[in-house]
Amino acid sequence: MGFLKRLWGYIKALFRSKAEDMMDPEIEIKQAIDEARKRDQDLRNQAAKVVAHRHELESKIERAAEDVGEARELAKQALMKAQEATAGGDAAAADKWTRSAQGLAMKLQASENTLAEMRSQYETAVQQAEEAKTAVQQNAMRLQELTAKKMELLGTLEAAKMQESVNEAVEAVSATMGDEGVSLDKVEDKIESRKAEAMARAELREATPEGAEIELREAVSLAQADAKLEELKAELGIEG
Repeated sequence: MGFLKRLWGYIKALFRSKAEDMMDPEIEIKQAIDEARKRDQDLRNQAAKVVAHRHELESKIERAAEDVGEARELAKQALMKAQEATAGGDAAAADKWTRSAQGLAMKLQASENTLAEMRSQYETAVQQAEEAKTAVQQNAMRLQELTAKKMELLGTLEAAKMQESVNEAVEAVSATMGDEGVSLDKVEDKIESRKAEAMARAELREATPEGAEIELREAVSLAQADAKLEELKAELGIEG
């Protein structure tokens, strides 16, 4: 079982390695940038929720503070009414306003507790919001660096492609020149062979009686031609 697991792991690693080798570097760069942008957008969305929570707490704290202030003022008013009723000898009114003041005091206490809890949450929310904004800023800088790196890599890739193209052209030219060299060598060999054969035939012809006769005829023809030239010169009165 362990051997099969290791074998399967090896096959997956080999397949992954082969797949990576086959991928176009330009596509890999684009995918890396797209993934980084997606992560950046996800981070921004989460950070926006954190900051929004802080804003919500600010609004709630403001309303809770207003509730506290209102409950405090109403409780004071109820106490004053109870005091006035007691001073006026109106026991029923005094009891009514006293119970009202007690209810308002309970509401005031609850509002103050709520306000204190919200303020505690707000402190945490402020810290979380700052951390979220810092994370967004840092990630944005990393994205800019990655984008700049992308441009650099694309430039390097383009230069590599151009160099590969030049190398292929040079290799093609070298191969063509090599072929032409081989072809010209063969032609030169053929010419030299024909020249040597012609010279050999001439040499053999001179060594035969027929060759000697031909040479003699050529000599006689030349002598006759020279005599004819002298005759023409005499007719023209040309000396020498």
